[in-house]
Amino acid sequence: MNVVPEPLPGGPALARGFMDNDETAAHFYGGHFHKPHSKRQRAAWLDESASARADRGRLTEVLRAYNAKYNNHEAVRQSLDLLERPETLVVAGGQQSGLFTGPLLVVYKAVTAILAAKDASRELDRPVVPLFWIAGEDHDWDEVNHTYLLNRSVEVTKLKIEAPETGRSSVSHIEVGQEHWGQSLQQLEELLQESEFKAEMMELIRTAARKSSMSAAFAEIMGSLFGKFGLVLLDSADPALRRLEQPFFRSLIENNEVLEAAYHKTAADIKDAGFQLQADVAEGGANLFYIHEGARLLLIKKDGVFTDRKGTVSFSREELLDLLDRHPERFSNNVLTRPLMQDYLLPVLATVLGQGEISYWGITGRAFGQMGLRMPLIIPRMSFTIIEGTLHKHLEKYGLTFGDVLEGLEEKKRRWLEAQDELELGRRFEETKAAFAAMYDPLIEQIGTVQAGLIKLGGSNKEKILDQISFLQSKVEDAMAKQSEAALRQWERIERSLMPLGRLQERVYNIMYYLNRYGLSWLDGLMEIPADYSGTHRIIYM
Repeated sequence: MNVVPEPLPGGPALARGFMDNDETAAHFYGGHFHKPHSKRQRAAWLDESASARADRGRLTEVLRAYNAKYNNHEAVRQSLDLLERPETLVVAGGQQSGLFTGPLLVVYKAVTAILAAKDASRELDRPVVPLFWIAGEDHDWDEVNHTYLLNRSVEVTKLKIEAPETGRSSVSHIEVGQEHWGQSLQQLEELLQESEFKAEMMELIRTAARKSSMSAAFAEIMGSLFGKFGLVLLDSADPALRRLEQPFFRSLIENNEVLEAAYHKTAADIKDAGFQLQADVAEGGANLFYIHEGARLLLIKKDGVFTDRKGTVSFSREELLDLLDRHPERFSNNVLTRPLMQDYLLPVLATVLGQGEISYWGITGRAFGQMGLRMPLIIPRMSFTIIEGTLHKHLEKYGLTFGDVLEGLEEKKRRWLEAQDELELGRRFEETKAAFAAMYDPLIEQIGTVQAGLIKLGGSNKEKILDQISFLQSKVEDAMAKQSEAALRQWERIERSLMPLGRLQERVYNIMYYLNRYGLSWLDGLMEIPADYSGTHRIIYM
């Protein structure tokens, strides 16, 4: 693999400012992972504040039970043994569970966490373990029930798994029947081209699909891919984890007004600094969910009680705390309290985030302080576009760069097609239309002296003749395009491989396409790429 930096334009301004070391943006965050003194300071603070976090022994017990089911690798067991020790720190990353792992960016996030933990351990001379936080408590089924592959006909194809009516249930609690898994597996097998690795990949997926939920299947696949690297998995919807989180949920409820004020103040500061907010900071928002009859309801504070927008539930603070004592499994974090909960549960040295996540994490800075915590160091997720050998040749053939693919590819394709017109028929057609108009316009003027109404008729007649010339021109262009059909398919492959659906490859395509072509050793190669914690996008030439 040859890896070349290819910085991308745009992105959320606050995240971009943080990654570019802009002081205006940086003060909303806990610090940069790539700065050695920041790691040492964070580690020292974690040591001093150990008593403020969840009990390590109980946490490790919960994680051992979960990983034994889905991620039972010797390297993971070693990571958990280390985590039980007071000097061990964590590099965490996370994502919603997606079909067959979802888009490539999920894989890149796990890779970033593993490499960063390894580098931090060497630099600090103490154990640092990687952990992947599966956001199984999220309820947006439509966001995770599909993925995309490039099929054999070079078309972007959507794979989707159906499920019974999900309502607003957490993804980890949505039962997926074997008949639904079967349909997705059949579609995946049909889409993947034949290769020496296909049988192995399909068996890996079939094993995962024996699980009864999307999150469980996701954990099984992630464990199969990354367990050997010691990546610990955590499902935020794990009931055993909820019991461990109970004391912090109590603090979130008891200090809810102070917490809300902290979010609003920081949100105002962010806007005053000229940045846009990436997450809603609602007036009266409790920033907590309550699970009522399987539905995950976002709580707000209204008229002295905790309720939801539709008034389905209503609790006084005392009633909510009583429910927490009896049913901690009914409580769940939102995007603004999840970072705090992660820091309460784990000795987080650093957290791996995409640009959108970096932006909304900026809102949480004061909230960390209000809860006696400090925001961990931020690691921008490593970002890649994969360019396979044949595709690289196509790019060179047409003189294209990755920047051309990002912007203006259609215009470049149009110019290339025009250049194939060796007879210059396009120019000659335009000259013919111009010459015709030049001869016909004076004639129309003259016939107007015979009868005024003839001018309008002459103009209409002129447009019809020009339309016929244009019609013939389009037919000639179609014939020329047909002659260039093979080349146009190469242009389509460039676009659909690198910018499918108008988005970055890593945000659309699933890893199974690449594992099917190159085998699991491809992932080993990915793990050997030099780490870059700046957030710079890079091209991987295969």
